[in-house]
Amino acid sequence: MQAIVIEEHGGLDKLALQEVPTPVPAPMEVLVRLEAMALNHLDLWVRRGVPGHRFPLPLVPGSDAAGIVDAVGAGVEGLELGAEVVCFPAVSCGRCETCLSGQDQLCPSYSILGEARNGTAAQYVCLPHANIHPKPDNLSFEEAACGLLSFLTAWNMLVVRARLQAYESVLVHAGASGVGSAAIQIAQLLGARVIATAGSVEKCKLAQELGASHVLNYREADFVQEALAFTDGKGVEVVIEHIGGDTFSQSIRALAWGGRLVSCGATTGAKVEVNLARLFFKNLSFLGSTMGSKGDLLKILKLFGEGRLSPVVGKVLHGLDRYPEAQSLLEERKVLGKVVVTTRGR
Repeated sequence: MQAIVIEEHGGLDKLALQEVPTPVPAPMEVLVRLEAMALNHLDLWVRRGVPGHRFPLPLVPGSDAAGIVDAVGAGVEGLELGAEVVCFPAVSCGRCETCLSGQDQLCPSYSILGEARNGTAAQYVCLPHANIHPKPDNLSFEEAACGLLSFLTAWNMLVVRARLQAYESVLVHAGASGVGSAAIQIAQLLGARVIATAGSVEKCKLAQELGASHVLNYREADFVQEALAFTDGKGVEVVIEHIGGDTFSQSIRALAWGGRLVSCGATTGAKVEVNLARLFFKNLSFLGSTMGSKGDLLKILKLFGEGRLSPVVGKVLHGLDRYPEAQSLLEERKVLGKVVVTTRGR
């Protein structure tokens, strides 16, 4: 089969389209012929490399995908060949206390596809049966592929970690990004009020269309002052923070007393300054969040099927040979919504 392979870190030229062996499903595994895969910022970090972190190179990148069941290993039941499915973007042991408690994202052996093991930038992927779920009938392969990691991350941040309540206010950074666009929809679904930031007129418009009550261009306005005005001086109860260095300290200032800041990433740097006096005097909570559980993904897929949540497809490129172009578009922030690559040619 064909796959994108990263043998060493660097620029776009390190994304090599290669012929590699097609995997064969072991017992309780499923081989999926992939139709579409969506990109995430994680794919950029894997390609560039992260100081102090070792990726198992050579590595096939990619976490999100949808496709068709091509073969099943011994012991797999209730899954027909030809079934249209999505792939849960991480693997856990399935046996430890956290997995059996429905918190598989806390499993010591939890590994995200395309980061700790080969991912979905390929014609086929082989995964445990527990990672394969029916694709909602109302979604195309392209839509289904881009509704996994980002929505699961946003769900875990808002529902599990922040425990967002109806009528609370939430500040969502980068509202037109994958996590941001998912967070706006989930917060609105929960009955919360959303103020979102974005970096252009077009991105602000998208965030508003997704359900944000107030949107501001962070290049032109002070989001702290806007958040305070939005809440009549109180501050927001929750901040969805995945920017890092450029926004973290200011995000803390935007919080109400007893507010919760949830972080899932640091696209502008992980080094931040924290005023501890503000932390303890205001009774704030700083919460980390990575991905989410398989059970929560099933809830999200159900909401997709009901049309209550909607993946945002920004740009579709046809053919694995265009995968480097897709990463370039994501890197340059040229697309509103998710960038998707199909395995079909032009």
